[in-house]
Amino acid sequence: MDAEQAHGPGGPRWWRGRGTPWRSTLLLTVFVFVGSAFAARMQQGERAELDLFARVLLLVACALLLWRRRYPVAVVFGTAVAVALYLGAGYPYGPVFLTVAVACFSAVVAGHRRAAWTALGLLCAVHLLVAYWLYRWLPPSGDAPASLGQELVVAGWVVAIVALAELARSRREQWARERAERAQAARRRADEERLRIARELHDVLAHSLSVINVQAGVGLALLDADPEQARTALTTIKSASKEALGEVRQVLDSLRTPGDAPRTPAPGLDRLPELVEQAARAGLTVEVAGEPPRLSPGTDLAAFRIVQEALTNVVRHSGSRHARVRIDEERGTLRLRIDDDGPATGADAGGGGNGLAGMRERAAALGGTIEAGPRADGGFRVLAVLPVKATAEGGEDQ
Repeated sequence: MDAEQAHGPGGPRWWRGRGTPWRSTLLLTVFVFVGSAFAARMQQGERAELDLFARVLLLVACALLLWRRRYPVAVVFGTAVAVALYLGAGYPYGPVFLTVAVACFSAVVAGHRRAAWTALGLLCAVHLLVAYWLYRWLPPSGDAPASLGQELVVAGWVVAIVALAELARSRREQWARERAERAQAARRRADEERLRIARELHDVLAHSLSVINVQAGVGLALLDADPEQARTALTTIKSASKEALGEVRQVLDSLRTPGDAPRTPAPGLDRLPELVEQAARAGLTVEVAGEPPRLSPGTDLAAFRIVQEALTNVVRHSGSRHARVRIDEERGTLRLRIDDDGPATGADAGGGGNGLAGMRERAAALGGTIEAGPRADGGFRVLAVLPVKATAEGGEDQ
């Protein structure tokens, strides 16, 4: 992408937003006029005297710099023409070249490199024509061709202008890239945080609302026939809703001021007995085999949510009232296997089909995998393979 396309016709935003540079232009104008007067005295007899036309050219070259940020291309060509006329009229060499240098610098920084170097090249070409050919017919009379030393000074000025402008342009572009990368990284972190919170809320609400849905159905069915059993179902609904509110509050705590410590620790496999008890209240018997190893916080939370979501799916979508959870550790890898005997009922107790996708995202964020699908004997299996220690991709450093 061309710099002009990247920055727009007025240059980068940091350049366009500073207004008219009155002070710097006024200081430069004073310096050019005082320096040119001093140069005229030093070159008296060699170059033409500073007359009204010379001062008008000096003023035009300086005044154009007031618009160097709004119209950098017009200003760089305008200053080049004014200085070319100044040189062609045989006036003394001096700080008038600074006006072209400043205009070129502004044009390059604004993204108009081609215009800046074209204007500077044209001015150099005019200077060479005047210094080695047109000097015979231009004032002052009796002028001689330019010396090698004088041309070396001019060449040095040109190289300095080019080097300084290109250095400033490269630094500004680097700063702009770094700002864009920081903004992109901040947006990415915000997106990841939103995804994490949405996933947490989905897992908490899907599990709790499934339990509440089942127990509400039991309570309604037994309200007249077995009031005591209906009371138990309502008690389960109250307990599940209270726990869900607590977990939702914990998730939303992460939206508080950055740096605040969470009020309660994130759940992990040490709360598996609570999960089994909740499933039992929903009418699902869960057998747990194996002991969870010591896990990093990220893996522990992901493992708990995967088991929670798998059991929720059994409650909602399976005709079986029995599930098995198997926990194994092998070569630094945690294997979670959740089985039920089916058959699938097709019931959907308020779910939107995002459970398996959420489990896969959790596992992938840690460098793990999820396999889920029907078994050959008619049941359903979820197999999660997670690293015992979270990888850097998962956002933890062990």
